[in-house]
Amino acid sequence: MLVIRKLKTGPDIHSFLSNSSSQPFILRLEKKLTVEGLCFSSVAERILVQAQDPAKVSSEILDAISANKLDYSWKLLEQHMHMEGFPRKSVIRKLITSYVDSLDVQWLGKAYELVERAIEEGKQDLLEKEVLIYLSFGLAKARLPVPASTVLRKMIDMEHFPRVTAWSGILAHMSQTAEGSYLAAELVIEIGYLFQNNRVDPRKKSNAPLIAMKPNTLTFNIALAGCLLFETSRKAEELLDMMPRIGVKADANLLIIMARVYERNGRREELKKLQRHIEEAPNLTDLQIRQFYNCLLTCHLKFGDLDSASNMVLEMLRKAKEARNSLAATKFMITAAKIDHNHSPGRASLHSLNNINDFHSLGNNKPIPKVVLSYEEFSKDRNFSKLEAESNAVLSSLLTNLQMQVDLITTKHGILQPTETIYVKLVKAFLEADKTKDLAVFLLKAEREDSPFSDDNSSLVHVINACISLGWLDQAHDLLDEMRLARVRTGSSVYSSLLKAYCQANRLADVTSLLRDARIAGIQLDSSAYEAMIQSRVLQQDTQGALQLFKERKEARILKFTQQNYGMVAKGDIETDEARLMTKLLLEIKEGHKVDYGVYDWNNVIHFFCKKRLMQDAEKALKKMRSLGHSPNAQTFHSMVTGYAAVGGRYQEVTELWGEMKALASSISMKFDQELLDSVLYTFVRGGFFVRANEVVAMMEKGNMFVDKYKYRMLFLKYHRTLHKGKAPKFQTESQLNKREAALAFKRWIGLN
Repeated sequence: MLVIRKLKTGPDIHSFLSNSSSQPFILRLEKKLTVEGLCFSSVAERILVQAQDPAKVSSEILDAISANKLDYSWKLLEQHMHMEGFPRKSVIRKLITSYVDSLDVQWLGKAYELVERAIEEGKQDLLEKEVLIYLSFGLAKARLPVPASTVLRKMIDMEHFPRVTAWSGILAHMSQTAEGSYLAAELVIEIGYLFQNNRVDPRKKSNAPLIAMKPNTLTFNIALAGCLLFETSRKAEELLDMMPRIGVKADANLLIIMARVYERNGRREELKKLQRHIEEAPNLTDLQIRQFYNCLLTCHLKFGDLDSASNMVLEMLRKAKEARNSLAATKFMITAAKIDHNHSPGRASLHSLNNINDFHSLGNNKPIPKVVLSYEEFSKDRNFSKLEAESNAVLSSLLTNLQMQVDLITTKHGILQPTETIYVKLVKAFLEADKTKDLAVFLLKAEREDSPFSDDNSSLVHVINACISLGWLDQAHDLLDEMRLARVRTGSSVYSSLLKAYCQANRLADVTSLLRDARIAGIQLDSSAYEAMIQSRVLQQDTQGALQLFKERKEARILKFTQQNYGMVAKGDIETDEARLMTKLLLEIKEGHKVDYGVYDWNNVIHFFCKKRLMQDAEKALKKMRSLGHSPNAQTFHSMVTGYAAVGGRYQEVTELWGEMKALASSISMKFDQELLDSVLYTFVRGGFFVRANEVVAMMEKGNMFVDKYKYRMLFLKYHRTLHKGKAPKFQTESQLNKREAALAFKRWIGLN
């Protein structure tokens, strides 16, 4: 007797494949699935199998797995499916766990497809909770975050609640990719939502499995670290907002991660509030303290608060000086030297702004081994302590990645000290704000705290030379005047450089003024400066002036040839060293973009109103922001969209914002990011605006942005399950037809055919 049957596919693995853009081996999986064909693939051919005893086939499946003949076990499974459907639970368990043990993308895909088919056909009783956890963990470890998260979500739907120690391990491996980190944050939010505002009564014994799934500090640390690494800081702030609502307390790592989130999003007031907790927190390491103050200093720079930033640097220098000069600090340094971090960036010297100590790469860290626990070993660990240990190891790796981004502050023997980078950023900010006097005062104070002055090798002299190199001659002259007024003696090289620059720019009045200042200060100019001035006078046909300068040079006994040649060699050495010292400053000024500090202030105001659901006030603030000449950015629009979504039913306002966003993107190249577009898409789908939703989808796909199709599939089923299910009406307006086609197109896109 022969049985002929056409097989069916499950939706999610293919939607994942089409959605993923970051892992080349996913494409290999797709190729394998297409060529070899899954049991339930839509391209599977009709299979002819000879009827046998199902019990015997089940036994042969187990024998094939024991012999590690996975291909043969799959063929036997196909036979069993055609004869009698799914085999018994123990066989399903053995198939799935063996495929996961292989850690091969092809077999992981088949295990996932088997689970999908069982759920589709209502055979959930064949799927054990531990087996599903094991599958999800294997998928996550193989860098397949979409199917890993789908298994986890379906477990929760089936009320197979995994313990937090188990799903934290899945979360950790998901967070190591851009797509996975976004999904990890979504999972924590979705699971955390179940526990908001004490919805689950912990006193009821029936709630014990659900309570065991509640997100803890470790899961928040992992999800937040992933968000920071892959630059989805607004999603991270959403996680922070959830923490107090479900009663999660911060540990030392979480305090520092919070500081990083606030710094990325420009929440300076929140950072200041957090400072008290940081100062009172026990057992914070030097590295953690350094990260917090790096965040605070960065935030001051974002807001253009140069007074606070420069005062922080000066305070660090003062404390470092006191520590160096005290006996107690000396004893402390001997002890602290034993635990000092080798990867700490080098302390800044005002005389060596170019000495940039790069952080060691993560290649020095031991990689997370690509090995999955055997199912036998996994099933014995009833508390999932090994998965929890692995999630802690991954978190440590993620935090190490974040530590590499600290570049403004370092520690030496437990003492905070500024790096060369902060000097460069402060100098740039002072110059852009046209605050040359404040810059000079800051650098002179820093020089006094850090080291004794040198005529030609002080930080201020290097900044003046950088300004000359950039053609900012007025700023260079202003800084030189400030040095003179502060009675700080300057060498001849800086005067000579500025004089020659003035001569090249044909600014004779400034040449005369600077020459007079040099004579009053008793500065002896070199031969190259005299040559430049003489040539300039000759070009201006000022023969008398040229002769006067020639006579002055002769009386000063500055030889034209031998001394000049020696001077040129020395000068070349100075310029080479100077160019090396000032490379970072010049690059920062040339390549850096001028920051609109007001945008951060207005974004905070708008964010406050949106968070309080005061949308009329938020609209007024946005209008005022525009009137003052500040262009809204992605963060501005994200606050507005999420605010409208929170109050409910404000879809028309979001549509108007979407139109404005598209106009700004075409006119001033406003950058759309995944978080903004995802929030807009969610609002449109929730409100049933599928024409606009498809526009957002097209833009996200054009930008190769990840979209969580599972989330939108569930959202569609929740609010629009019966939409356009019947035949189209005979009489429709063009608008109605377009809306129907848009809804059906979106439905197809999320895999609901």
